[in-house]
Amino acid sequence: MANGFIVVNKEDWEKAKPEQRDWWIFNTLQNMDKRLKTLEKKPLYDKAMAFAGGIVGGFAAILANYVFFKVMLG
Repeated sequence: MANGFIVVNKEDWEKAKPEQRDWWIFNTLQNMDKRLKTLEKKPLYDKAMAFAGGIVGGFAAILANYVFFKVMLG
């Protein structure tokens, strides 16, 4: 269960007791809930990184424009 999900093949599922199946489902749902809560907290970080990337990309575009038109075309 390295990624938080229990992977069970069909044979194990069929052999498992109902209590064990319920426990697998419960654990999987709890892990999914935890991961979704983590993802929901990321929009601010994602927007900040997009803003910073826009600044860096804009600066690179201006620099490339300057180099191409001023230096290369003289």
